[in-house]
Amino acid sequence: MHFELWTLIIGVLLIAMTLSRNVLQRLPLSTGMLYLGAGAVLGPAGLELMTPDPVDHGELLERAAEVAVLISLFAIGLKLGLPLSDRRWHVAIRLATVSMVVTIALIAVIGHYVFDLPLGAAVLLGAVLAPTDPVLATDVQVTDSDDRDSLRFGLSAEGGLNDGTAFPFVMLGLGLLGLHELGEFGWRWLAVDVVWAIVAGLAIGAACGAVMGRLVVYLRTRHGHSVGLDEFLGLGLIALAYGLTLASHGYGFLAVLAAGVALQRVQQRDVGDFDDRRVAARVTGNIASREALATDDELAAAYMTREVQEFNEHLERIAELAVVLVVGALLAQVRFELHYLWLVALLSLVVRPIAVAVGLVGAPVSPEQRRLVSWFGIRGIGSLYYLMYALNHGVSGDLAELLLGLTLTVVASSIVLHGISVTPLMSWYRKRGGARR
Repeated sequence: MHFELWTLIIGVLLIAMTLSRNVLQRLPLSTGMLYLGAGAVLGPAGLELMTPDPVDHGELLERAAEVAVLISLFAIGLKLGLPLSDRRWHVAIRLATVSMVVTIALIAVIGHYVFDLPLGAAVLLGAVLAPTDPVLATDVQVTDSDDRDSLRFGLSAEGGLNDGTAFPFVMLGLGLLGLHELGEFGWRWLAVDVVWAIVAGLAIGAACGAVMGRLVVYLRTRHGHSVGLDEFLGLGLIALAYGLTLASHGYGFLAVLAAGVALQRVQQRDVGDFDDRRVAARVTGNIASREALATDDELAAAYMTREVQEFNEHLERIAELAVVLVVGALLAQVRFELHYLWLVALLSLVVRPIAVAVGLVGAPVSPEQRRLVSWFGIRGIGSLYYLMYALNHGVSGDLAELLLGLTLTVVASSIVLHGISVTPLMSWYRKRGGARR
């Protein structure tokens, strides 16, 4: 009976995703809030159809969150159409490095003095909660590669970058707990976990995206080969960049983001800006016209990128649905303490604004953009992944229970708070003319 019931539930949820999209854009609600509530209803506190256990199902939960983040990172990379020399990249990089380090430090202080965590556990808590989420932030992401708004671009690129740049601090926290080798005076951590892993991830991902993009365009425009199945191209590129990077002991999240950006740059080098609109205007339901676009000397790269992006965005929505449902069900599996909400308040109202203020000192952003960046530090599936990674690498007992309770409280609160506020705040931003700046 469970199978039949699950087919009914999945069918209702998927159809609801389609029918409610335009309605939710006008209301102070988000799809993440609906999925979270549905997960709570389906979980142990409700119908008991979902009973995920962080211990027994730890590896499965880690892999599910990992796949969701990978899909989202690749989708974000395909939308970041600005050249790396553009100043808006500088803002995003400062948010993903300076602001993130400040965030980790402040959360570590809170963890140590408020929750009595040892140094390693406090650093680990900071690393788990510091990354902003690329999956749940779709309402404030860039809409496509032609979107030049500084706020949306900065938040999108930050969410993509800091899912990789937080990894060294996860390893540092595990090392301070005796669960990872740091080397004498931390030399191994600095050389391998920081320098090598970041450089290798970015380099391998960029190379995979550029080489595969150029190869496919060449085969299509010169020989009429490799036409179609762009969905497999996107999934294959994600797997290739991720697998090669992990085998090289680099950070795969950064590799997948870099692969998406590099594939987008193949399109930009061929046809320049605003090509997506030209492709969309010429695509019809006729198969022959699609094949003609795929092999067109001028538009082949843009067509390829557009097809990969559309499929990947659909996968991203499904991944969000699946993982946030699990988060909702997990809420009943952890011990909740009222003082956990202090961390939510401090993170949203103190830590994030201070970190953004430090990271964006002297940055060319408007006061409205600075305030919104300070608020939209959305935590979500990336934090769940890092949490499960830590639990699967030796963190256990009371510490595991505390980290689980704190992380899920922050993630669930973030989904609700930002889901309620995103529609009115972004509407206010547009009325203030933020996009024109």
